[in-house]
Amino acid sequence: MPVNRLLTLGVGACAAVALSVPVAAVPASAHPSHSRGGSLVLVGGALADDNAAVYNDIVRLAGGAGTARIGIFTAAAPVPSEDPDADTPDCNNSVCNGDYYAKLFRTYGVADAQWIPIDLDRPGAAEDPAVVRQINSMTGFFFGGGDQYRYVTTLTRGSAQRDTPALAAVRRKLRGGAVVAGTSAGAQIMAGRDMITGGSTEPGLRDGSRPGYFDDGDILAYLPKGGFGFFTDGLLDTHFSRRGREARSIRLASDTRHDRVFGLDENTALEVTGVGSRHRSLRVLGQRGVSVLDLRRARVTDSAVWGIDGVRWSRLTDGDRYRADRWQPVVAPGKEPVRGAEGPCAVVPSEDVFYNYELVGLAEGLIGNRGCASVSGTSYEKDPQFEARLTRGRDFAAWRAGESTSFSGVVIGIGAA
Repeated sequence: MPVNRLLTLGVGACAAVALSVPVAAVPASAHPSHSRGGSLVLVGGALADDNAAVYNDIVRLAGGAGTARIGIFTAAAPVPSEDPDADTPDCNNSVCNGDYYAKLFRTYGVADAQWIPIDLDRPGAAEDPAVVRQINSMTGFFFGGGDQYRYVTTLTRGSAQRDTPALAAVRRKLRGGAVVAGTSAGAQIMAGRDMITGGSTEPGLRDGSRPGYFDDGDILAYLPKGGFGFFTDGLLDTHFSRRGREARSIRLASDTRHDRVFGLDENTALEVTGVGSRHRSLRVLGQRGVSVLDLRRARVTDSAVWGIDGVRWSRLTDGDRYRADRWQPVVAPGKEPVRGAEGPCAVVPSEDVFYNYELVGLAEGLIGNRGCASVSGTSYEKDPQFEARLTRGRDFAAWRAGESTSFSGVVIGIGAA
């Protein structure tokens, strides 16, 4: 049975992985040629082992089956000494996860996949010339999940978050045409300034965001200097609609003066090609969707309880593209426009709107019922209780293929219930 990872799960025998760094000679043909920059594949978490669309895309961008060489980073995971199951088949730590992903990529036909031996037990390895040579021999990279701040502490140095030699090597490879992929924390670390480091939605809406990294999961926290800065078209958030993170991302974007958020659903990827160039292209792959939240016309309401109006929401599904320079969704060919049913509104208000695709469900209700002028839901927490209301903007449109619905022009308002 395929394994879905919520953060990072080590599966199978937790055999020790050799800590020596094997570096094989790589023929010139093993390096993909992308004259217009490298690529990112950003997954919202819970990436299923059998998600061939995403794994094959990573392999293709790394040079193709039989050629691709993937370096695996798992420093966001606990180290073996923190894992009570370290010596069992249920292990979940940096070493056994690296071994697991390397084996998984081999099932997708790569020429080689190797763990890059950097974690909290070995932060100095990021300075090791042998590790840098190992990185330089790769044509692509995969960053596993866990806690994105652990990537900051292992792959950057000091308050200025200077690149270690290992991170600098990855950055050069990306610039030269390599692919850098990641899931959950491994996607989040690719963000630019104000990278989110944690926080629940409802306390975040109530209290606002704070710079830094905190053990308290209720604090909506962010790192002003950001992550690695590979993705700079907007804020990033992961496990997006599954964990109802639309509202927390809106609050963070408003607090930090970002105009755009990209929310990545689970088992779904945002592919970005032409990274660092003027020719970059964004495409959605996988099971669910990628949300784009546009705050350019949003207005924070002045009241005792924080609120905001006028956030425009587009949700793209498999095959759809996004023109970041034009702020324009491009729906994949073959998807049929959705007009919605006539008659009175039949959408039931949600009583836990910031959880488990509830807000997406409300949007689909708005799309499917032309008689609804608006739909709404309230937060589960009641101190204070928030309401989210969805309406149709002037550019509202929706399309469907199978069970997947893409839409643009849904307007979000959040305030006191």
